[in-house]
Amino acid sequence: MTMFAAARRAAFAVTTLLAIGIAAAGAAAEEKKMKLFKVITQRDETVIGLKDEELRSFGPAGDLENLALRLGTAGNLVVWQYATKKGTDGQLQQAPAQRIAVFASGISRIEPYATPLPVVSPAE
Repeated sequence: MTMFAAARRAAFAVTTLLAIGIAAAGAAAEEKKMKLFKVITQRDETVIGLKDEELRSFGPAGDLENLALRLGTAGNLVVWQYATKKGTDGQLQQAPAQRIAVFASGISRIEPYATPLPVVSPAE
């Protein structure tokens, strides 16, 4: 193999790795668009998701504080309910299941929900 061919292969490998890295970063950015919270009532608990932009539109405080303030002033909020599902590739993920209304009067506690699974944004 000539020096030119080796340099060309190395450049191709670097370009391929960069393209994969950019695609992975785009997927990670997509996952970060949704914030998950666990809503706990006296009867049950459910995981809900809101977009970053929506949470920021509620006020200047942190995500949890903005959600609690909005729910307290509005009395209810329509959000996405999230559930663990299998993706098209067969891997588990947190995905939107349905739109639900959450009423402040029945909530005991709201807490951020951390998951090791990828979080899928709802289709617009």
